[in-house]
Amino acid sequence: MELGICHVVGAGEFCPRGLTPGPGDLVIAADGGFAALEGLGLSPDLVVGDFDSLGHRPDHPHVVALPVEKDDTDMHSAIRLGWERGYRAFRLYGGTGGRIDHTLANLQCLTWLSRRGCRGELYGENWTAAAVTDGALTFDTSHRGYVSVFCQGDRAEGVTLRGLKDPLDGATLTPDVTLGVSNEFTGAESSIAVRTGTLLVVWYR
Repeated sequence: MELGICHVVGAGEFCPRGLTPGPGDLVIAADGGFAALEGLGLSPDLVVGDFDSLGHRPDHPHVVALPVEKDDTDMHSAIRLGWERGYRAFRLYGGTGGRIDHTLANLQCLTWLSRRGCRGELYGENWTAAAVTDGALTFDTSHRGYVSVFCQGDRAEGVTLRGLKDPLDGATLTPDVTLGVSNEFTGAESSIAVRTGTLLVVWYR
């Protein structure tokens, strides 16, 4: 069966927009994400974590138990497992709210995925984030509202924005400038591209 999307559900604020697993998809619960999936009547294919958030080891046939003291977060560990199984498209849920450090870590996971040639999206209550490395993200005409672009790393060169209210052509962004904040979709097809480097892109629905 052809691989589809790896859905990873964490213990944060749960906004299940687009969480409709299909054939070839993989659903991974990261610690307390197991309870969130139970609430939807969904059973994950795999459960990963140290289970400090959930409070107990779940009764599930496929559990990867992690130590409390570890290098990667439960979410990142789950993403790695999906990546090792060959998945290259990821949707991350329950990765925002609560502790800001965990939200930032999950945004970093988007960069980790992007730099390995994967596409990942992190879903907040009314926003979505993704990262792009040496490439482009495209948006259809249905998108409305604000979109912001941030440099991930020392420099992002050749940043080109098309179809947005404030276009850019070959700009250089660094992590200490806010030039990319609060742009807007115009109802036209649009794109956000970077020649060299990684961009974090956040848009609102």
